Amino acid sequence: MDENTIICRCSDITLKEVRDLISEGYVTYDEIKRITRIGMGPCQGKTCGQLVMREIASATGQNIKDVKFMTNRPPVVGVKLGLIAEEGKKDEK
Repeated sequence: MDENTIICRCSDITLKEVRDLISEGYVTYDEIKRITRIGMGPCQGKTCGQLVMREIASATGQNIKDVKFMTNRPPVVGVKLGLIAEEGKKDEK
C-alpha cells in the first residue's frame, strides 16, 4: 500500500503518519488515537481500526489478535430517549 494512502477518511490520516508514530514508539491504538484522533470520527474506527492494528502488529512483531483495539467509552452524560423523541418532533413542525 502506498504511504500516502488515507487510512482514516474521517480524520484524513495517512498510512505514513501512522507508521511514523509507530516508529516514534507509539505502539498502542489508544496512543495513536490520542495524537491523531483516528477512530474518533463518524465511523468510530470501523473503517481504519483494522488497518491501524495491522500496522502495529507488523511493526512490533505481534499477532494482530494480541493488539488491543481502542478503548470505547460511553457518553459522559446519559440522555433519555424521551428527550431525543421530543427534539425530533420539534423538527417535524
